[in-house]
Amino acid sequence: MSEARLMNILRAPVISEKSSAAQQDKNTLVFKVLKDATKDEIKAAVETLFNVKVEAVRTLNFQGKVRRTARGFGKRSDWKKAYVTLPEGTQLDIEDASQQTNKESK
Repeated sequence: MSEARLMNILRAPVISEKSSAAQQDKNTLVFKVLKDATKDEIKAAVETLFNVKVEAVRTLNFQGKVRRTARGFGKRSDWKKAYVTLPEGTQLDIEDASQQTNKESK
């Protein structure tokens, strides 16, 4: 896997009540990832970007919904969500980590 591919796999963290509860209770992070990313690639990307050990990765594929627009109907893109479980005792705040990576890239 190339370094560029690993940097592009994680699209964005999913911020919701359910993902916040999973992060606090089960030490699980939730990300929106590339549609064609595999579990091994997602694991490698998280370990590389955040310098943490990953215990497990679970993925879900979502079909884009058909939505009405002013000009008829349109379809939203298909996407993939990944639940990344970290070992017990490992704490990672996604907002702080994303701010640090943004500062480093500038």
